Amino acid sequence: MKKNKISNKIIFISLTILTFLFYLYGKEIANYFDSKWLIKYPKHYSFPFAIYTSSFVKWLINDASFGLFSFNDLTRFFAWIIEQPYNVVLAIFSKGILKGQGQDAIQIMEPLSWISVVGIFFTLALYTRDKFLILLVVLSIVYLAVFDQWQSSMITLSSIIIAVPIGVVLGILFGILSYKSKILEQIITPILDLMQTVPVFAYLVPILVMFGFGPVSALIATIIYAMPPMVRTTLLALNNIDPQLKESGIMSGCTDRQLMWKVLIPVSKPTLLIGVNQVIMLSLNMVIIASMIGAGGLGYDVLASLRRLDIGGGIESGIAIVVIAIALDRLSQSFANLPTLSKKTQEKFFTKYKKIIFLVFYIIGIYILGAFFNFFKLFPKELMIDTSLFWEELVKYININYFDNLESFKITLLTFFMLPIKKFFLGIPWPWFIFIITIIGWYFGKIKLALLCLMMSIFIVTTGLWEKAMITLYLCGSSVIIASIIGIPLGIWAGLSRRANKILTAFIDTLQTLPSFVYLIPVVMLFRVGDFTAMIAVILYALAPAVRYTAHGVKNINNQIVEAALISGCSQRQLLFKIRLPLALPEILLGINQTIMLALSMLVITALVGTRDLGQEVYIGLTKADIGRGLVAGLCVAFISIIADRIIKAGSNNLKNKYGIK
Repeated sequence: MKKNKISNKIIFISLTILTFLFYLYGKEIANYFDSKWLIKYPKHYSFPFAIYTSSFVKWLINDASFGLFSFNDLTRFFAWIIEQPYNVVLAIFSKGILKGQGQDAIQIMEPLSWISVVGIFFTLALYTRDKFLILLVVLSIVYLAVFDQWQSSMITLSSIIIAVPIGVVLGILFGILSYKSKILEQIITPILDLMQTVPVFAYLVPILVMFGFGPVSALIATIIYAMPPMVRTTLLALNNIDPQLKESGIMSGCTDRQLMWKVLIPVSKPTLLIGVNQVIMLSLNMVIIASMIGAGGLGYDVLASLRRLDIGGGIESGIAIVVIAIALDRLSQSFANLPTLSKKTQEKFFTKYKKIIFLVFYIIGIYILGAFFNFFKLFPKELMIDTSLFWEELVKYININYFDNLESFKITLLTFFMLPIKKFFLGIPWPWFIFIITIIGWYFGKIKLALLCLMMSIFIVTTGLWEKAMITLYLCGSSVIIASIIGIPLGIWAGLSRRANKILTAFIDTLQTLPSFVYLIPVVMLFRVGDFTAMIAVILYALAPAVRYTAHGVKNINNQIVEAALISGCSQRQLLFKIRLPLALPEILLGINQTIMLALSMLVITALVGTRDLGQEVYIGLTKADIGRGLVAGLCVAFISIIADRIIKAGSNNLKNKYGIK
C-alpha cells in the first residue's frame, strides 16, 4: 500500500511538472519541431458536426413523415395541445375573455382582479398554517400591484401555471417507467444528463424552428428545461421506499397499477413535492431566457430594459420575478414539509372543502364589486410606487463615488488572478491536456471513465472549438475557485454554529430562488461588460452549493467519532482539521461539483455581457437561427459538465469508501 501511494505521488508530481513545462515552453517546442498543430488544432481537420446537425434538423422539419402525418403536423398538434390551456389561464389572469381579434376585439369578461389573486394565494398559504408564510405570500402578491408590475406578472404566472403541471406529470410518468424498467433507466439517464447540462440557448434554436416564435415555443423550452429534476426525484423516491411496504401491498392483493398509485406514489409524496419545488424554480429561471422566443411578461421587460440600458426598469422587473420566485418557493417547500394527515371517513363535503368554497364565493363577490367600484378591479394608479428613478440614482451614485475603488478591485483581480489562469489553459497543447484528463479519469474511475473523458475531449477538439472551450474552463475555474474560497468557510461556520446556520440558510435559499438573469443586472451596472463582470455574476449564482454541501458534511459527522476525538484530547482546532474536514471532504467535493455545474450553466447567459467562450457560440447560434452551431457548442459545454461531474463524483465515492461513509 505504501509503495502504491509513493508511486502515485511520483506520477502526480511528474505530470504536474510536465504540464507546467508544456505551458511555459509549449509554443517553442511546437515551433522547433514545426508542429504548430500541437498548439492550435488545424481547421481543415475539423469535422463539420454543425453542418450535418443543421441539415438533419431541416430534413426533420421539412421532409420527415411518420405514416399519414409529417413531423411538422406532429409539432403543430403538440403545440395546439399546450396552447389551449395556456389561452384559458391567460384569459383568467391577464386578458379576460375577448370576442373578435385585434383592435376590434370586445372584452366580454374581465380577468381576475388583483384582490382575487391575492385571495387565491392567501387560501393556498392558509393550508400551511404558517402565519409568517401567509404574510409573506400576501405581501409578495400585493407588491406586484403596488409597484406597477401586475400585468406582466400575470402573463409570467400564467406560463408557470401551465409549464409546471405538464413538467411534473411528464416527469412522474418518465420516473415511473424508469423505475419499472432498468433498461429504460439506463437509456434515459444520459438523456437527462444532456438535458440538464446542454445550455438552454442551444435548444431554443430548434424549438424556435419547429414551433415558431411565440409563447408556446417558450412554454415547450421551459418544460424541457424544468422536467429532468422531477424524473430524477420520482426515481429516487420510488427506489428509496421500504421493501416491506411493497411486499405488504402485494400480499394485500394489489395489482401493479394499484400498488403504484395507491401505495408507492402516496408514500413518496413528500419527496415528490420537493421535485415539484425544483420544477417551479427552474421554470421561473427560464422566464427571461424564454422571452427571447416570445414568452412576454416580466422576462421580456427585463430583457428589453437590458437592451435599452434602462437600469431602473430592469431592476424593478427583476425584483418582481424574485418576489414571485420567493413566494412560490416558500409555498411549495411548506407543502412538501406538511405532515401527512389521516383521512377522516365521515367528513362532510363543506367541512372538507370549506376553504375552496369560501374562495369561490370570495372571487364572485369581488367580481360583482368590481362592476361598481374600480378599486376592486384595478389597483389605483395614484397609489402605485415607481422606484426606477431611485435605482438609477443609486447606481449613478455608486459609479460616481466608488468608480476608482471598483475599477482598482477589477483590474487587480484581472491582472493577478484571471489572466494567469487564462494563459495557463490557452498555453497547454491540446494533446497533452486530453492525455491528462484521460489519466485523471482512469485514476478515479478506471477504464470506463477514462474512455468517456477521452471521447468527449476528442469531440470538443474535432469541432474546432477547443480554444473557446479553454476560455470557458478559465472563466468557470476562476469563478469556482473564488466561490469555494468564500463558500467553504461559510459552510464550515454554518456546520459548527446553529445560529450561523439559520442566517446562512435563509441567505442561500434566497440566492437559489433568484433567476440567473437577475444577477447580471447589478454587476453590469457596476462593472460594465467583460470577463470580470461574467465572473462576478457566476460567483453569486453558483455560491449556494459550496455553502450548503459543506455545512451538511461538517454537521452530519457521526457523534461517536467526535466524542472519541474529544476523549483522546483533541483541541477544537485539531477536531476541525483532523476529523471534521477530512470526513466532510466527500460532501465538500459534491458541493464543488454542483458549483461547477451552475457556473457552466450561467456562463452561457453571461455571453450577453461580452465573453468569448462557448456561451458566445451558443448565443450566436440562437441569434442567427443556426441550429448546428448552437447545438454543437451546447454539446461541448455539456461534455465539459459531464467530465467534471463524473470525475468529482468518482473521487467523492472513493473517499467515502476510504472512510467507510455510507
